[in-house]
Amino acid sequence: MASPDPRQTRSDDTETTRILDRGRKAYARRAWADAHGYFRHAVEHAPLDAEDLERLAASAYLIGRDDEYLGALNRAHKAHAEAGDAARAIRCAFWLGLELAFRGEMGPAGGWFGRAQRLLKHQKSACVEEGYLLLPLVEQHLHAGDAEKALATAAHAVEIGERFGDADLGACARHLQGKALIRQQRIEEGLALLDEAMAAVTTGELSPIMTGLVYCSVIEACRQVYALDRAGAWTSALTSWCAEQPQLVAFTRACLVHRAQIMRHGGAWDDAIAETGRVCMTICEGTELQPPGEAFYERAEIHRLRGEFPAAEEDYREANRHGFEPQPGLSLLRLVQGRTADAVAAMRRVLDAVGEPLRRSRLLPAWVEIALEAGEMAEAHRAADELQEFANTIDAPVLKAIAAQAGAAVALADGDARSALGFARRALAVWLQVEEPYEAARARVLMGLACRSLDDNDGAFMELDTACSTFHRLGAAPDLARVEALLSKPAKAPAHGLSPRELQVVRLVAEGKTNKAIAEELRVSVRTVDRHLENVFTKLDLPSRAAATAYAYRHNLM
Repeated sequence: MASPDPRQTRSDDTETTRILDRGRKAYARRAWADAHGYFRHAVEHAPLDAEDLERLAASAYLIGRDDEYLGALNRAHKAHAEAGDAARAIRCAFWLGLELAFRGEMGPAGGWFGRAQRLLKHQKSACVEEGYLLLPLVEQHLHAGDAEKALATAAHAVEIGERFGDADLGACARHLQGKALIRQQRIEEGLALLDEAMAAVTTGELSPIMTGLVYCSVIEACRQVYALDRAGAWTSALTSWCAEQPQLVAFTRACLVHRAQIMRHGGAWDDAIAETGRVCMTICEGTELQPPGEAFYERAEIHRLRGEFPAAEEDYREANRHGFEPQPGLSLLRLVQGRTADAVAAMRRVLDAVGEPLRRSRLLPAWVEIALEAGEMAEAHRAADELQEFANTIDAPVLKAIAAQAGAAVALADGDARSALGFARRALAVWLQVEEPYEAARARVLMGLACRSLDDNDGAFMELDTACSTFHRLGAAPDLARVEALLSKPAKAPAHGLSPRELQVVRLVAEGKTNKAIAEELRVSVRTVDRHLENVFTKLDLPSRAAATAYAYRHNLM
């Protein structure tokens, strides 16, 4: 057999060196697809060292090739271990475990975290990787609802990050501290730590993958506590960061979903549909990424609000197929389709499974609306009260507006138009401030109905007409049809002039029930029953309960 030509070997080595140099330069300028191509080409000619394997892994991740990311990172881990660099091997094992955990493969993820812990035990001196391995524990504590342990563990990780001057660890651990504080309903403290973490993100101090992860986690945390101004600001920053890297794929999907959410809240529904559409289709040929369920849910919400019910139905189902809970949107769709019993059953099921206040606060407004339509007044009262109690515990104006709007709907159903008007006005002030046109229009509808109940026909017309214009501009067909019907056919009060709740009280009085018994049945206070009964006496010009009973039977109110 002929011996290899040394000149050819040297030529091959030189070419490989050139390719690797181009790959490293492409990586440095964040041209991830180019870097990935160069490293892939180089590895076909010669084994890569551990650092270049890490670059190959990161560039694969950033262009959406998750399986390649895991494979290259696995090889980098082995290369570091064989070279005796246990710390770098631990770091690779951490990232492998984290990615597998994100994919829901908890067994393999635990295996890599366990391997990293075993390697850590053999370290003779302290290393920053100890802090990285605390991060999965923080997430476990948060998932288990133990915010106290999560906070303490995250604080320990922050201390390690600061001691070793590791920006990635410091920012990630600090933002997890913020999330733990939010779970304890220490909202302002938590948001302050999220802001501090984002200072490192927006000034380019973090690695690309950690940058994207912290961006997405912080935006979601802000949305959970209704800090929509922060969520909007960080979404804009994420958009700019993605735009600076035209070859980036990994975080562009999340960016588009966040942008769509901001657009929906701001009333730019056509733009939001376009953004979610880009996510719900294949983003880039050859990537291994699947569309996130949240994108389908966002698109379904806009279809529902527009009255495009078949399209909404399909997107809610797709959201569910991709692992995203389609409630409360699907139940609200059922409600407008006239399938109230289905909406009630689904919402009861979801609420029974959710105990965490922040998560319940996203379900309760829909439950108030559904319960009122179903005639479940006691349930509507309980849900509105729970919302209000939670809104009182945190400084979140948007949540307070949501609670006030629910309170307005319940008060209106109770026949308490003055209270309803006050609640709706408080909600409207916030919606106008945060520029949320759809919710502002819904608040105006409640105000219009309250004005009508108070015989303020001019006030009722102005509020309903303004709401009508907003719904028309947004393309909110179901809401528009309802308000147009209200404007064209003003509701005529029945001859007796009683509200639905007052009529209910009269019927129960006629059945011989005491005010206390009525309060227990309607799940309201005795004082509320007293007030309703006083209104009944005034409206019907009756002197007593006996007279009210006689009136009820004489006018067939039973």
